[in-house]
Order: sequence, then C-alpha cells, then structure tokens
Amino acid sequence: MKTILVDPYPRKMELIFTPQKIQVLKKNYNLINVPKKNQALFYEKNIHKANYIIGQPNLPTSLLKKASKLRAIFNVESNFMDNMDYDYCFKNNIYVLSTAPVFAQTVAEIAVGFTLSLKRDIHQSHLDFIQKKEKYGLEGNTNSSLLKNNKIGFIGFGDLGKSLKPLLEPFTSQFYIYDPWLPEKLIKDSGCTSSSLRQVFKDCDVVYVLATITSNNQSMIDKKLLNLMKKNACLLILSRASVVNFQDLIQILRKGKIKVATDVFPEEPVKKNDPLRKEKNILFSAHRAGALNSVFFEMGEIVYEDLQLMSKNLPPRLCRRAELETVKSLRSKPVDVN
Repeated sequence: MKTILVDPYPRKMELIFTPQKIQVLKKNYNLINVPKKNQALFYEKNIHKANYIIGQPNLPTSLLKKASKLRAIFNVESNFMDNMDYDYCFKNNIYVLSTAPVFAQTVAEIAVGFTLSLKRDIHQSHLDFIQKKEKYGLEGNTNSSLLKNNKIGFIGFGDLGKSLKPLLEPFTSQFYIYDPWLPEKLIKDSGCTSSSLRQVFKDCDVVYVLATITSNNQSMIDKKLLNLMKKNACLLILSRASVVNFQDLIQILRKGKIKVATDVFPEEPVKKNDPLRKEKNILFSAHRAGALNSVFFEMGEIVYEDLQLMSKNLPPRLCRRAELETVKSLRSKPVDVN
C-alpha cells in the first residue's frame, strides 16, 4: 500500500475531500498525518516512507535525498513557493503539482460581477440608497458606461484568463494580452491580440491583473502605467497583490480618474487602520473570489484522480505541473486563510 504524508496546511483534509473520498483514501493508501509541532524532525524520520505528499512543506536537498520512494508533491495551497529544491525533483522524476486550476472558473465568474459593478456603479448606488442619498435615473449614472464593445486587457493569460475570456465574449471581441511567457501564436489562436504592457494600459477600457508574482514583476504596475489609463477605465486585481504598487495605486485613486476592484492585498488580513480602506472609486473583496466549498472539493477530486493515474504508471493530467524553466522565478507568498 502506497504511503501519503498528509500536511495540507492552511487547508484541512475535510475541506479538500468529501467524507466519502476520505474513506476511499484511507482504504487505498496509508495516510500519515504530519504533526503541527516538530515538523522538521518528523520529516527527517518519516520522509523515506512517502510515495506522495499532500502539502507544501520545506523540502531542502538533504531531505529530498532521503525520499527514495517519493513520486509527487501535491501543493494544495496552490501556489508554487521557493521552499524546495526543484532541480532535484526534476532530476529525480518527482512531480511537483499544484491544485490552482480549480480556482479559474470561480474567480472568473466573480470577476465579471466586479466588472459590471464598476461599469455601472452598482455597489456605490446600493450604499447611496442605504445612506438615503440615492440619485434616480440618469443622474445616478453620471460615471456609468456599457461593457459592450470595450477593449479588454489581460495581464497574464493562464488558467484564469482562459476561463474569463469566454464569459466576456458576449460583450466584446476585443482582447489584448500581455504575457511574456506565451508565444504570440498561442495568443492569436485564442482570439486575442498580443500587446505590450504599456499599450494594454493606454488603450484598454478594462484591465484584469491575472499574473502570478515573479522575481521580475514585483510592483510592475506603478503610477507610470496607471496614469496611462483612460478616464473611468476599470482595473481589476485578481491574482497576486505584489504585482501592483499599492502606494502608487492610492495616489491614482485620489485623482478620481479610474475605477478599481481588488480581491487581494499586500498584507492580509488588511489592518483596520490601513489608509486604503478610506479610498473611493474602489471595490473591495477580502480574498474570497476563489473560496467556495464546491471548489475545495474539486481540489480533492483532481488530487485523487491524479493519484489514480500515477498508480497506473501514467503521468498526472489534472493538477498543474511545476515547470523547470519558470518555477524558480515564482515569488508567491503562502496564504494563512482558506
């Protein structure tokens, strides 16, 4: 019977797997729960038993060398982090896998909601009504506009971008992509136009920040780019907050030129006295775009299905594989809240 070291923090197995699936796992695998205390010592003594790890522990070379049976690491936090010797894993045929693809559809759907609310001031109109200062008819639509025929810009075009584009196609056919990791042909074949970062911010009516954080793009979206945006253009931050210079963003918000929605923040949870909370022209969401029970259970499903494939000596197909050429450039911060 194959052995799985179970270390899914900040997730719990009950969050990821249905009760029925947990029973199936217990029947077919030897599950060893990693304790919260003295984890380094636990791994030193037990990693030699592991065929699989569900979690994202620190795995230096010295530890991986003891993992002679290890075939795959399932990162259920869903961000590849700089916490293991990826070179060793690739050289020794250890798959490093992420469950990130499960979040694409749920984040894409809420992104459309954010967009429509920004375009039509839905959230502000609601607050105005509660505060008994609502404006009726045309007066209440001074800063509103249609999404129809807008130019849409994507900063990054991975799983999320590919799920979001079909949801926006009823409104427009104009999509512009900035993604230095993708060939122009792939972007063109997706019905989009490859564009420079500057052109996306200058020309697009709606810009979605969907890029992961790397060693090269931290604070990449700064006041120079933000100042290029059109009047009442919409910026939606849905991936990694560190891609955006939030200090510059606050300065731009105070000019009242653009509208912003963000689901992520440089520091989470956001401090109660953070000045960002007082800004106008911004729609807040507390890193909840991807968090649905059904999505977490889907995470468990793709882990289980890939385990089944590997038990037949087949490669995993559903979880995202770390890529040698890019994974060491990633700079994602671990999350603490599901």
